[in-house]
Amino acid sequence: MMDEQGFVTEVTAMRDMLYRLSVSYLHSDADAQDAVQQAIENAWRHRARVKPERFRPWLTRIVINECISQLRRGRRVLLTGRMELYGGQAEMPDPTLSDALSHLPEKLRTPLLLRYMEDFSVKEVAQALGVPGSTVRNRLARARSALRAELGGEEGGRA
Repeated sequence: MMDEQGFVTEVTAMRDMLYRLSVSYLHSDADAQDAVQQAIENAWRHRARVKPERFRPWLTRIVINECISQLRRGRRVLLTGRMELYGGQAEMPDPTLSDALSHLPEKLRTPLLLRYMEDFSVKEVAQALGVPGSTVRNRLARARSALRAELGGEEGGRA
């Protein structure tokens, strides 16, 4: 069971990661902020249901679900030109990588971002996405392969 202070501490530590994840889905700063705020509100109401050691993947799943709900409701803002994957708070250091990531399908991009950019374990990614660990490992391999192809490094070894 997550107490109030633990909840606040964990949410504060995760805030930037949750925002970046939301931007990767919604492609809009305002929509991403709304999604994170709504997800945190939902998580607050149900905080007694989660064990502290499972909090990070649990809250991540709530944010993903809120982003998907916003997309379904048609609240997505379509941007013209190059998508800024991380909005204004945390720029991707390499614009080429940002472009390549933006071309990946969401089901490949999300596990890749959580695993390599947010330092989630494969188990945490699986919990957050609600899929088996083997599916996460498969999606990570496919995402790395797709990135190599997108970046023009198909003939270079493994990444």
